[in-house]
Amino acid sequence: MTIRILLADDHPIVREGLRAVLETQPDLAVVAEAANGEETIAQARETHPDIVLLDLEMPVLDGVEAIRHLLELEPKPRVIVFTAFDNDERILHAVRAGARGYLLKGAPREEIFQAIRVAMEGGSLLQPVVASKLLRQIGQQGGGSQAASYPYEPLTERELEVLRLLAQGMPNKEIATRLVISERTAKFHVSSIMNKLGATNRTEAVALAAQRGLITLQGDPSWR
Repeated sequence: MTIRILLADDHPIVREGLRAVLETQPDLAVVAEAANGEETIAQARETHPDIVLLDLEMPVLDGVEAIRHLLELEPKPRVIVFTAFDNDERILHAVRAGARGYLLKGAPREEIFQAIRVAMEGGSLLQPVVASKLLRQIGQQGGGSQAASYPYEPLTERELEVLRLLAQGMPNKEIATRLVISERTAKFHVSSIMNKLGATNRTEAVALAAQRGLITLQGDPSWR
């Protein structure tokens, strides 16, 4: 299966370099490019990409707003932020808007390939430096150590099992296979986990769970 990608960055040389790197992979194809937020949405509406690789700082429409508009489309593309900005608050806003991954420019090409493939499968991926900044920002908004003890509805044993697999970047289908349950049941557990933790998406759920001590994020080459 070929993964169709839209590149959104206001610097032509960045788009050119990304296209050259991505098209070394037989399963990745760049189907469109965009130089600003509005153009990104228009191109996504026209070409129906599987993945949007999106810079946050673009003219006309901010990247975070662009994410929100992109996720109103049908079919919804998976959005991976690819930016030079590692501001804690911007990372949190992008994740809460629905980004499936957040990579800093300069990331090794293998991490870019992995992020795209993980997102395509329904998972999410953050670099360790991004994950640590996200956890710090969540902790600051929640009052530091007080956030770790902030009351939430306890997770069941099965939900904790699902959460641990979720933290490994597994999509619902893989979670279902690993736990020998239906994909529908896996999806139900993921939704329940997000509701109990007060998360808006899978990535934030994992970050909140780690911040509250339910899981530990490992220092792997990537955090999914």
